[in-house]
Amino acid sequence: MSLGFSVEALLPDARVSGPLRMGLVRLDESRWLDPEPNLAARAAGFDAHPESVMVLPEAEAGIAELADLLGVKGGLETCARSVWEDLCVMVQDAPGQPFRLGAGAVAFPTDWRLSEKIGRPLHQVHEPIHGYAEQLAPGVDKFMNGLQSFNIFGRTNAFVVASNDLRYMPAAAPEQRFAHVTADNAGETLFVRCEREALRRLPKSRAIVFTIGIYLNPLCQLSDAAVARIAQSVEGFAGGELERRAGPHYAAALTAYAARRAQAKAA
Repeated sequence: MSLGFSVEALLPDARVSGPLRMGLVRLDESRWLDPEPNLAARAAGFDAHPESVMVLPEAEAGIAELADLLGVKGGLETCARSVWEDLCVMVQDAPGQPFRLGAGAVAFPTDWRLSEKIGRPLHQVHEPIHGYAEQLAPGVDKFMNGLQSFNIFGRTNAFVVASNDLRYMPAAAPEQRFAHVTADNAGETLFVRCEREALRRLPKSRAIVFTIGIYLNPLCQLSDAAVARIAQSVEGFAGGELERRAGPHYAAALTAYAARRAQAKAA
């Protein structure tokens, strides 16, 4: 199995129901990074937000190794401007110790600030995720410590948002962000935002590079199957997770739009 480089290709592997899971698949070297990066968009993102890059001293060895791997000269920002993916470098103080976020170049965040995460261990980086500490943290820590440099693993997720901005940092409350969305206009006003994530250990520094590629489409540009799948998340995500995703504010519109698409297909 190999993760694609579009919302349509990623949605089949994105979790839309059930408990949290890592959902990792092994990636070939050729499928690590997007082969057709929009470097102009990357440059614009970093130019507009210089705070998007932060580096702690303990991550420097990993960054130098990553630059060699990518065939570029320079620091983490240079690396991140050469690929579509945002780049995070995870470091640990000693083998077996928890990994920490040692550096990041994040032009296209999905509602998180690098300045609030830098230097923190993984369980703190993921604190806003409902159920992470109980359901995922031990397994993630074990996986990270056991990851070998000859393996690359990837995963994806999917969010419903009311914005086509690559940099998704909403300031308004959810009820305001989705106030204009109805069943009639949901195809144009609701967007599926996928993060294509990959984990790769660097052999010399032993740092782990965590990449995040953003893919974004309005519902109207997706297939009937893709719309039906993302609509499953309205019922599939229960309790705190649905609330964290602002689901109650778009659920009715998304469900009605998906039903209309299904009816039209059956007619």
